[in-house]
Amino acid sequence: MSGAAALAGVKVVEFGGYAAGPHIGKVLANFGATVVHVESKARPDGFRLQYPPYKDGEPGLNRGGCFAFFNDSKYGVTVDLKNPAGLELARRLIDWSDIVIENMRPGVMDRIGLGYETMRQTNPSLVMLSTCNMGQTGPRARTPGFGSQLSSLAGFCGAIGEADGSPMLLYGPYIDFIASVMSTSVALAALERRRRTGQGALIDVSQYESGLHFMAGALFANHRNRIVAERCGNRDAEAVPHGAYPCCDDRWVAFSCRSDAEFETLVRRLGQPALAEDPRFATTDERRRNVDELDAVLAEHCRGLDSEAVAAALQEAGIAAYRVNTIADLFHDPQLEERRTWRRRRHGEIGDQAYVFPGFDLAATPGDITRAAPLLGGDNEIVFKEFLGMTDEEFDACADREAFD
Repeated sequence: MSGAAALAGVKVVEFGGYAAGPHIGKVLANFGATVVHVESKARPDGFRLQYPPYKDGEPGLNRGGCFAFFNDSKYGVTVDLKNPAGLELARRLIDWSDIVIENMRPGVMDRIGLGYETMRQTNPSLVMLSTCNMGQTGPRARTPGFGSQLSSLAGFCGAIGEADGSPMLLYGPYIDFIASVMSTSVALAALERRRRTGQGALIDVSQYESGLHFMAGALFANHRNRIVAERCGNRDAEAVPHGAYPCCDDRWVAFSCRSDAEFETLVRRLGQPALAEDPRFATTDERRRNVDELDAVLAEHCRGLDSEAVAAALQEAGIAAYRVNTIADLFHDPQLEERRTWRRRRHGEIGDQAYVFPGFDLAATPGDITRAAPLLGGDNEIVFKEFLGMTDEEFDACADREAFD
């Protein structure tokens, strides 16, 4: 029998927006933490208006799919941090919280009076996690940028693309999510230390540095052997063939072989056993020398095959192969359905929306998508009256002073 949510009773406040900071809070909220996402009417989260898609293609503060996708299971409030009354509300929220997550530019929280050293005076066991492009220190700490620029800086893009082509930008803020998953673990470690010792923590996460972990092989090759990773399309240092091939259903199948035995199995399953005896392809070295010809032969043959059928046949034979999914396919993938990756909740303006659950769960204390993403300022009364205990008079006085704008 499942018990209370794993993080029940943990209180989290978020300052910032877009992907990296809010994704940390989303994961914590999915496992029971009470997470309050702070914005203002003048400066809403950038994902609300700057990143499509939007419901029916029409931008609106509560119509952005990206914002909703990274902020489910949270409460949303508006606080004007440039207003003294709003700043006081922010201080009260931080004093109430166990963890503060912020992904503003370095120095902003200190400048407005919400920095760690200030807030620990009234909340000595506070855990504050700051995550930004470069971390809080260093010559480029204050430089602006987004995930695609960080991926470029961290070496990803220079190693992706055709050998004679330009570097390729990765889809979306890839490096943000490397940093956010690491940050979630670090925040929980700090919370556990706090439970044992009563000590808070200031955590400085550099998204740039977090991304370097995914370049370990290329970094080692350069450090040890002075080899610089170069763009090579779908080529692989070990596997050949290694690529994606078009099929008759206007879809693609991706597969790779890492030995002569696997290649023999591959071509037999593809109905082309003679390729294993062809001198151009009989060994790994020969296949590598003639890889362009091999890819052309495989592509021509696969054009007569169904992508799903050929992927299944190769998998059955022990060959690493999958059909290349479209985005639409993901919502009907039986693997994702079985593991309840998609959980549909009704959003106040978007309507029914599929939210993605983290790729792990807890058997005794399973998590969930507990609510749809908040409307802008939609939880002001719940958070300030119920969570912080403000009276109606106090709340109305703050509203009169435009603290919630």
